[in-house]
Amino acid sequence: MPELEIAAMQAHTDLTGAAAVLAVALGCGLLIGIERERRKGSGPNRAFAGLRTFALTCVVGAAAALTQLPGLVVTGAVLVTALTAVAYWRDRSDDPGATTEMALLLTYLIGVLCVWSLPLAAATAVGLTGLLAGRQRLHHFASQWLSEGEVRDGIILAALVLMALPMVPNRPLWGPVLNPYVIVQLLALLLAVQSLAHLCRRLLQARHAVAFSALASGFVSSTATIATLGLAAREGRSGARMMAGGGLLSCVSTQLQLLLVAAAVQPAWLPVLWVPALAAALLAAAWGWWLVQGAPAELADAAVSSPRIEGLPGAGGDRMFSLWGAAAVAALLSGIQVLVHGLNLWLGQAGLLVGTLLGALADLHSTLAALFASSGGPVDAAAALPVMLALAVHAGSKSVTAGLVGGRAYLGWLAPGLWAHTGLGIGLLVWLA
Repeated sequence: MPELEIAAMQAHTDLTGAAAVLAVALGCGLLIGIERERRKGSGPNRAFAGLRTFALTCVVGAAAALTQLPGLVVTGAVLVTALTAVAYWRDRSDDPGATTEMALLLTYLIGVLCVWSLPLAAATAVGLTGLLAGRQRLHHFASQWLSEGEVRDGIILAALVLMALPMVPNRPLWGPVLNPYVIVQLLALLLAVQSLAHLCRRLLQARHAVAFSALASGFVSSTATIATLGLAAREGRSGARMMAGGGLLSCVSTQLQLLLVAAAVQPAWLPVLWVPALAAALLAAAWGWWLVQGAPAELADAAVSSPRIEGLPGAGGDRMFSLWGAAAVAALLSGIQVLVHGLNLWLGQAGLLVGTLLGALADLHSTLAALFASSGGPVDAAAALPVMLALAVHAGSKSVTAGLVGGRAYLGWLAPGLWAHTGLGIGLLVWLA
């Protein structure tokens, strides 16, 4: 008797699961079919599949998979493929696309997928419906909104992320530095951030474009962002106050990236760094936003050349990034890590300190990454001293760059906020360490 009860319960469970699979498959087919029915048209040029066809196709796929007969699933796929081929061959419209035919085949596969994963099948159905419903906007985006240069840069970035990155080896060539995978990943990040800055210029008003573009550019190089904004202020393309506000907002990215570097390289630093970094970031964000919002209206609303990094074109350019400029920045950051690691091996703690100070003149994050990787003991005042010195040296480097490139007015607006948030971060770090 217990065996019969167990068998009955198992049969009931299987029946309930099969009913759930068929119900989800029906819902997915109806969702896709409703969208196709609205675009089916009428008359001799109407599409061959609508609401009922898509719903039945998805249920057929689920039913075939429930039988657990691979041959039946393959046979169903072949029949659906043959049906779509015949429908495409008989299409007499002026623009015989294959969207409905391919959607019907994918709908059958979604039904099959319902047996393996209901959430994944439902998500695929929703994604397919959204793709079909966005036909006009997608066509306008591809043919009208995107420029030729943006398409070319998008292809380069996709090839780098999807093809080159998975193929490079993921192991350091010298101690903890010179990892080819990390270098290519850094290059992809540089290009992605530059692309984001380009999109900010196209989509946002002048004030917001400067703010968000500077914030994104700061994740690549805050010093380069400050120099570019200072050049725009010196040339009269925008006001010194608004450009200085953008420069301070790029420092927010510097503080946030400091935490990201610590989390990736040496998480033991996070309990000491998170309060100083977040406090400094909040102060820089508030001060920078106040400068941007308080800029004179006639200067803020004028056309500006938004922040660009290592050759990224200004307003009106159709290129999203500079590949060679990003490669040069990636090489610089990797070289700084090699310098700090080499000095540490050669001179010990003194070499680590010298390398940190020299590296902080050009880039803070790669220098601190090497510093974090080299620190193996507890985080105390002695260990935090090179970090504090690097923060101060980096702020001094930004000030000199701002004065030389942007002039006295630009430096006058930038320097107080720059040193205030840097001093706050160093003070809190001294207190916690």
